[in-house]
Amino acid sequence: MARNVYFSFHYQRDIQRVQIVRNAWVCYPSNRKAGYFDRGLWEEAQTKGARAIESLINDGMRDTGVTVVLIGAETSNRRWVNYEIEQSILLKKGLLGIRIHQLAPLQLRTDYPGSNPFDAYSPYSFSSIRTAYQVPIYDWVNDRGYYNLGNWVEQAARLAGR
Repeated sequence: MARNVYFSFHYQRDIQRVQIVRNAWVCYPSNRKAGYFDRGLWEEAQTKGARAIESLINDGMRDTGVTVVLIGAETSNRRWVNYEIEQSILLKKGLLGIRIHQLAPLQLRTDYPGSNPFDAYSPYSFSSIRTAYQVPIYDWVNDRGYYNLGNWVEQAARLAGR
């Protein structure tokens, strides 16, 4: 089943790593069959104020069933990533994390692994039972994300009852 996916990430630091993940379906046919689409808004968000960014994020999340948090070295510190996680919890979307620090696009080197952005959410956050220990986190390199992203998205959707 095709899934609409929202990708959440630290734009300035990780955009080149993110592009590898976001474009994986172009290069690998089985991911295309897995069927996922993203609704990222990073280009527009860079030029807008706080309320406009919230509106863009909310619009981007509309009609998506899964939020994929692409975890780089500084992702957990990002205001808008945390907002996107909170909105995903409130809207009962499927949620998963993928560590991308080992990707080395173009002239970038690999990075250090960042902290878990889901750790800030207690078992009772937003009256939800979904917590950090319930959100699966994969590593793009070690867990073969190129081959498995579609399966991870489908699993997160099913866990959320979507």
